[in-house]
Amino acid sequence: MKKILILNTGGTFNKVYNPINGELEISKKGEALKEILKHQTNLRYDLKNIIHKDSLFITDDDRNKIKEQIINTECNIVIIVHGTDTIDKTADFLSKNIQGKMVILTGTMIPYSINSIEATSNFSMAVGYALSSFHEGVFISMHGMVEEHSKVFKNRQIGEFQRVVCVKE
Repeated sequence: MKKILILNTGGTFNKVYNPINGELEISKKGEALKEILKHQTNLRYDLKNIIHKDSLFITDDDRNKIKEQIINTECNIVIIVHGTDTIDKTADFLSKNIQGKMVILTGTMIPYSINSIEATSNFSMAVGYALSSFHEGVFISMHGMVEEHSKVFKNRQIGEFQRVVCVKE
């Protein structure tokens, strides 16, 4: 069975309600992924909780940290939990800096702590795709699809990820 490196970088996926200040904050404990992974009994993986940021605050230094984790792992398959606002920027960065590996980025629009369905679905789609066959490149797993990163975009008007549609003239 293939072994997968899972990098947890924060994002809405990991947000939890802070009853003291009334805000949603990114947990550094990775409870959401740990809960999901309890049910992935046939999965061999290494889980690393890194960065712990909303993706709006992810920097190129953070992207380099992600890149180094990917380059330095023995795993050929990497799943990254990432915030959706800049998932495309990180995917593009990684596509230019990583070769010979399958990298799948995923996230959620609704925190796992509020409603676990979307986060679980998006992450599980990434796992299923990763285990079904190896495809070198960088992919995004969101809203019922896994596609090469440049073929997916976040439609901010309706709050979901969609396939890029090419219109022939």
